[in-house]
Amino acid sequence: MSAPTTTATGPTTATGKRRVAFASYVDDNYLPGFLTLLRSLVLNNPRTCPDFVVLYDDLGPAAVSAIRRLYPRIVLRRVDPARYDDYVKGDQGSYLVRKAYFVLDVFRMSDYDTVIALDTDMVVLGDLGELLELREGIGAVEQFFPEGGAGRLNSGLLVVNREYLTGEFAARLDEVGRSGDYDVEKHDQGVLNAVLDGDFVRLDSRFNFVKRRLEGDLPVPDDVVVLHFTGRHKPWNGGEVGYERAEEVWRRYDLDDRELYRAFCALPGDKHPELVVHYGTRLVEECGADSATLLATGTALHSMGRYDEAVDVLLRVRDPKGVLDPRHNLALGRALMAVSRYDEAEARLLLATQDPAVAASAFGLLAECAWIRGDRQHQVAYARAGLDADPTDRKSGLLLRRARAEERRTAPGADPAEQLAHVAFYMDDQGNAGDKVLPESVRLVFDADASPRRWHSVHAHRLFDEPLLEEVNARRGLVIGGGGLFIPDTSPNGNSRWQWNVPDETLERITVPVVVFAVGYNVFDGQSYAHRRFVESLRLLVRGSVFFGLRNHGSIERVRALLPADLAERVVYQPCPTTVARNLVAGWQEPVERAETVLLNCAYDRSGLRFGHDYGHFLKEMADAVTALRERADVRYAAHIASDEKFVFDLRREHGISLPVVPMYDMSNAEIWAAYTDCRLVVGMRGHAGMIPFGCGTPIISLISHPKLAYFLDDIGRPDWGVSIHDRRLGAVLTERATAVLDDHRAMVDDVAKCQQKLWTITQNNLERLREPLGLAL
Repeated sequence: MSAPTTTATGPTTATGKRRVAFASYVDDNYLPGFLTLLRSLVLNNPRTCPDFVVLYDDLGPAAVSAIRRLYPRIVLRRVDPARYDDYVKGDQGSYLVRKAYFVLDVFRMSDYDTVIALDTDMVVLGDLGELLELREGIGAVEQFFPEGGAGRLNSGLLVVNREYLTGEFAARLDEVGRSGDYDVEKHDQGVLNAVLDGDFVRLDSRFNFVKRRLEGDLPVPDDVVVLHFTGRHKPWNGGEVGYERAEEVWRRYDLDDRELYRAFCALPGDKHPELVVHYGTRLVEECGADSATLLATGTALHSMGRYDEAVDVLLRVRDPKGVLDPRHNLALGRALMAVSRYDEAEARLLLATQDPAVAASAFGLLAECAWIRGDRQHQVAYARAGLDADPTDRKSGLLLRRARAEERRTAPGADPAEQLAHVAFYMDDQGNAGDKVLPESVRLVFDADASPRRWHSVHAHRLFDEPLLEEVNARRGLVIGGGGLFIPDTSPNGNSRWQWNVPDETLERITVPVVVFAVGYNVFDGQSYAHRRFVESLRLLVRGSVFFGLRNHGSIERVRALLPADLAERVVYQPCPTTVARNLVAGWQEPVERAETVLLNCAYDRSGLRFGHDYGHFLKEMADAVTALRERADVRYAAHIASDEKFVFDLRREHGISLPVVPMYDMSNAEIWAAYTDCRLVVGMRGHAGMIPFGCGTPIISLISHPKLAYFLDDIGRPDWGVSIHDRRLGAVLTERATAVLDDHRAMVDDVAKCQQKLWTITQNNLERLREPLGLAL
């Protein structure tokens, strides 16, 4: 049978990121097996933590509690037994005659894109990463005993992908089950084999290695990934003679909860932070934990943005002999900074500087802490100490350069009454090219002079204290804009929980007009941002603003949902100024002829949230696209930050393709605009690798790995200018769309100009509203 037709277009998330889950049907009889399956899964796949859907019909509270203690992302889904009552069945005295069919509910899980279904009499012995990368069809291992003919699958392990997770395919299973036109003694497996008729992806037998292969007490081969205890006799019920070695392997994972927690925490190497937190916190709460476990748990909590909890866990360590691991003081100092407990953070970080192994990192954080508090003297001193400890320490070098750069942002003798104060994320040298362009673009909307003579810079990440409040209130207004400031983790603080480090009491004492201009809500798919402190700060900011504009309708929808009705209506659309750059930059010159160049950009911050399990697929598809596009144009790589160059390294290593790099992080704003103007097409994954070239009048195709790219394309009515990095046909789709742009380039440039004019009209209308409050001469 060929893959079923379906109207489903794939994932419903804004990025198209695949939603992956494990699934099992569980009842009380098979609960011991399922708990052992879970333990073996996490101990042998510690870097993986998708949802695990538990299909059930009669599990009691104690069973549910036991399951939840073993895994953090359990999704309970009740089976409707009546759905299978009219299936034609075999031996009516068999326990399996009814419940074996319930696992077919896997095919009704349309809210996922890939589901790995596992029988509860399995134990996982190796890495399942290969299965997580399977993107099409149904993957399974062929039956060991080919009763009824060759080419039939064993349904104990199934990898089910999007085209089979539909109502249509489930209805086909129901039809065959009710007709009885299948091997009724094989239950669910018989139904599947009848419907598929051999049309499935063959997996190696090591992914479903049935016990019968070990008859005569043979040892379990080293390469087995999933061992399946088929047959009537299960290890938790006494087992079966002749399979003692196999059952001994199963018993290695028949652990009590604390044994599992300790075993997981003791595993070497990287581990998924949700799993670390799940097991580490239980050890802490139930029986105490050693300092290494507390450190790992606190660090994982910090990486997940749970900063208050990270502090609480890290403070549990007692150090009566003064021999605490210096990494602990380093982690605690960083966590205390994230909740704005700066004095305590400084004390911990000073302790960490006593150990040469972490001294440079500790001094770098001390310099950052001093900078946040406006203490330039200590900022410079700590940064120099960090460089003395390690001349290559990046943070120390950055904080030393930042001190010098901020001096240049101050205009001697400027009249405060003629200035606007500007809260933004001011990017450091060699920082993100998009974030360098942003503040100047915002300023040019209000004033042709974007220099310090007309603008007073306030870095968003600095603590907005009394001196800064006085500086702002001495100006004629305050503009907040220049980045995705509504994001929880770039520079966390406990005062607002978004990027502007402003306490409520200080925010309320701003006396000049406050304008929030083209700010973005930059949460990734898979990130949550519902901290009460953020919501309280947000509401206060909206209430105190004369204008509150967000840069896309996706952000508007998310922010309005956090506000009461009277405040929600005040949130309006203000496109990012980078998208109308050629209307802002004085003396802008349209190119007579653009270079035969395609610029490509990829992003690697928060890679797990961007790529999920699809990075290998993405790289291969991009290699195909680059190879094809080179037939038409000079393909170059536009790196917004140095870490973006990972794509170039990986592409060369994995596929033998080299790309010349355009280091935009080393360019001035004028040079960035020029580079994005003098090309025919930009293919970009970063938001501003789309918005900046669009603002320069250049056609774009967005590689969507973050919702904000899809939001922007929806706003301009051109969703077809984007392609998900998870698209199965990414390479072909990208090549087709890029070729269309190059074939009809003049029409595409005209279309960009048409879309841009709408954004410029909206911007001009918003500026008209601000003429009086800010005293603008428009």
